[in-house]
Amino acid sequence: MTRSSKTRAVDIGGVTVGGGAPVVVQSMTKTDTRDVSATVAQIAELEAEGCELVRVAVPDMEAARAITAIKKAIHIPLIADIHFDHRLALESLKAGVDALRLNPGNITSRQGVARVVAKARARHIPIRIGVNAGSLPKDITEGSLAQRMVSAALREIGFLEGLDFDLIKISLKAFDVPTTVAGYHLMARHTRYPLHVGITEAGPPPAGSIRSAVGIGILLHQGIGDTIRVSLTSPPAEEVRAAWEILKSLNLREHGAVLVSCPTCGRCDVDLQGLVAQVEQRLKNLGSPLKVAVMGCEVNGPGEAREADVGLAAGKGRGVIFKKGEKVRTVTEASFMDDLMAVVAEMEDSNAG
Repeated sequence: MTRSSKTRAVDIGGVTVGGGAPVVVQSMTKTDTRDVSATVAQIAELEAEGCELVRVAVPDMEAARAITAIKKAIHIPLIADIHFDHRLALESLKAGVDALRLNPGNITSRQGVARVVAKARARHIPIRIGVNAGSLPKDITEGSLAQRMVSAALREIGFLEGLDFDLIKISLKAFDVPTTVAGYHLMARHTRYPLHVGITEAGPPPAGSIRSAVGIGILLHQGIGDTIRVSLTSPPAEEVRAAWEILKSLNLREHGAVLVSCPTCGRCDVDLQGLVAQVEQRLKNLGSPLKVAVMGCEVNGPGEAREADVGLAAGKGRGVIFKKGEKVRTVTEASFMDDLMAVVAEMEDSNAG
């Protein structure tokens, strides 16, 4: 599913953000960027989970120079996250980065930013104006927090446009969901530049995942947002998995299997939680975007199982497997897992053919 084309398109290392392109999933490494092997290994994990853009922290010149080696070993575009010192952005550009994130709240040298913009323009490298509620410019004091975030972004946009630069992407992140939503709503009325959406410092899962899903989900459902990052205090692969679940829940993108399962209640006569945990693990590496239902109750079980691509309506001692709404097997409780996954494999093979 594509988005509306109300924002402009920006190309980041061959990945289109905005302009009606599908919402792009991104994350950020949590390794020391100077440790090339560890950073490359983590990016490989992110790629395997479906990450499409990856950002690395650049705290010093050694980290900036490491980008050259990192870029050679990965397959997705690389973004340099720059704070405080514009010279780190210049070195990252020299190292071959695909995009920059600049924080207008802590990079205050106009002459330095102008040098970065000139180099980025010459190399057609986009810049994200990344505004965070916790690091706003000190001289912007009027209005609500959301309004101040937007004011900071608009001022920086004006500065970059004054330098004849328009390869711009914008983010306005806060921990507070209503503040973040209000900021993006206001920003969307002021500009057509693509928007990177997320809730910053969301915390660990599951609370951070829920907070992110609420904030990001509200905005995406309203047509706001061209790329997303779920920011969690956890390994970054968790961020990517959560991001894809948000997109799948809104029917915006397909990526791997969708697992439907009932919450269980007193009517359930099987160990559904254990069965679902096994199925979830087995579906992790499934390439096809299949909808798989595992149900354990006579109320909604048969109906939900029929609605899925592959579904199991499980009962005490036996169950029924459905494929595209048709009953295909009656199975014993001991073989629920094997028979269900056999039908899933049949579906995946038919899709591949």
